Amino acid sequence: MLTEETKEIVKQTVPVLEQHGTEITSVFYKRLFEAHPELLDIFNKTNQKQGKQQTALAQTVLAAAKHIDHLEAIVPNVNQIAHKHRALQVKEEHYPIVGEFLLKAIKEVLGDAATDDIMNAWEQTYGEIASVFIQMEKAMYEQAAWDDFKSFKITNIEQQGTTMKSFEVEPEGNIDIPKLVAGQYITVRIKPTNDDNLALRHYSLYSVQEDGKLRFAVKREGSEDKKGLVSHDLHDQYSVGDSIEISAPAGDFKVESEDHKKLLLLSSGAGVTPMLAMLEDEAAKGTEIHFVHVNETESDVPFKKEINALNEKYNNVEVTYHLKETQGYITNEEVKSWTDENVDIYLCGGLTFMDSIFDLLATVNIDQSDVHFEPFGPKMSITQV
Repeated sequence: MLTEETKEIVKQTVPVLEQHGTEITSVFYKRLFEAHPELLDIFNKTNQKQGKQQTALAQTVLAAAKHIDHLEAIVPNVNQIAHKHRALQVKEEHYPIVGEFLLKAIKEVLGDAATDDIMNAWEQTYGEIASVFIQMEKAMYEQAAWDDFKSFKITNIEQQGTTMKSFEVEPEGNIDIPKLVAGQYITVRIKPTNDDNLALRHYSLYSVQEDGKLRFAVKREGSEDKKGLVSHDLHDQYSVGDSIEISAPAGDFKVESEDHKKLLLLSSGAGVTPMLAMLEDEAAKGTEIHFVHVNETESDVPFKKEINALNEKYNNVEVTYHLKETQGYITNEEVKSWTDENVDIYLCGGLTFMDSIFDLLATVNIDQSDVHFEPFGPKMSITQV
């Protein structure tokens, strides 16, 4: 339990964290991996190179400092991160290591400004936050459909648009696939070509049909030194009949709306995958749905056959494709026409897309806190704290 004195010291560091947070977390990751290179088997190297992970951690630390009097306010964000940790197999024994190097990074960046009182306060605060994560993740490990990573055989691969492929897999061992939730993801672990470390990536399920298989989609990400190590290998090196390792489904992104509410499912690029699962699941329940998907060109649109089939099958489904090549960027007039007090918004896509949509929603007085969202990238890197 944190004392009032400790909380006051932590709150006083908020301006410093706002100014130096990303610098602190950049030093943290650098020093952590120097001392523990084995942890590179867990962390996303591409997000490290692009600065997304550093920003996300800085935002998490800042959120904890701002809400130190009421840490329950950040529980939704902690829950989302905890799901990712469980999927990656982050364990209790990792937390003391992270704490050690986070405190060292604060001291290194702030120098003499990091007094003994500040360091002691943050050591206690980190212990409190770590305890929340550990307890939350312990429950998630107990509830997971299977332990660790298990081997699955690829049974089907299809091209989806110009940059995505869909994968269908089935377990090679004695594993029962649980009842899936639209919006969940699985985590793939492979040894990428010409890389020294294992690499783990989350991929959303695009269908929740119950037939003992998992279905997920992979977008070919980036190029050259910022290319997605796993996505390029899955596209170029894996075929039907090959095996890959997968951890149990995870995630807290799901439909949580009142029965009378209409759903606006708004996605861009690879963000279509959890939205397609939601569309498939909710359409069958009779939910009124407006499905809006954004891509550069018509040829880029993934899962068009599946989306159009659902559109034709259900009278409660409306589908809009927004093509930036011919229509430009989404406007606030469009957003206004899609939203009202009876519409719940679900949003998924890249970080730049998400930022732009939140800006547009603000013009019609819809706050980020009123939107259900899942970015493809660290959520805390765009979450308002």
